[in-house]
Amino acid sequence: MIRIAYVDDHYAVRLGLEAALHAQPDMIPVGAAASSAELAPMLYRTAPDVLLVDYRLPGEDGLEICLRLASEVGAPALIVHSAFADDWLTVPALVAGARGIVHKGATGQQLAEAIRAVAAGRTALPAIAQHVLVAAGESIDPDDRPILGMLIHGVPEPEICDVLRFAPAQLHARRARMLATLRAPAAEDNRAPAPT
Repeated sequence: MIRIAYVDDHYAVRLGLEAALHAQPDMIPVGAAASSAELAPMLYRTAPDVLLVDYRLPGEDGLEICLRLASEVGAPALIVHSAFADDWLTVPALVAGARGIVHKGATGQQLAEAIRAVAAGRTALPAIAQHVLVAAGESIDPDDRPILGMLIHGVPEPEICDVLRFAPAQLHARRARMLATLRAPAAEDNRAPAPT
């Protein structure tokens, strides 16, 4: 049984996720939170295998939550659940430590497939278009490009630290810096949701 928790500030979305997850014979929803403030106690109580995180949350947003949780021992696999799940979000989500992205308009079956993939240690990220990858590489500090390349190729954090001779805290700080840079020009507040 795959244990799933989710954080979304909209009650109707939380209800919809619960119903969609209950419909899957190999999944069980174990907890829900409406904000990042409610997340830590819920994670402690439920210990999910997979955490669905809304991208747009008040206070700490979904990518910040992913970045904070991704390096923790025993952290759940992370999926960004967003109405803004298009090409521009893939690289920042990857840098933040998400293993998948699912559009809020996805079917229950598409959501279940993404959950199964990340629970099994695979990714459920859309392919990164070449122009998106080039733009991301050009926008970050040249010293961070090797980190981005390794993250895109699925190199685990401990190996990145070994290769680049970074302490884990140093790698986390560099990922936070990249995330801030990659998000800045996206103007996500003006983006229309991807079609369903």
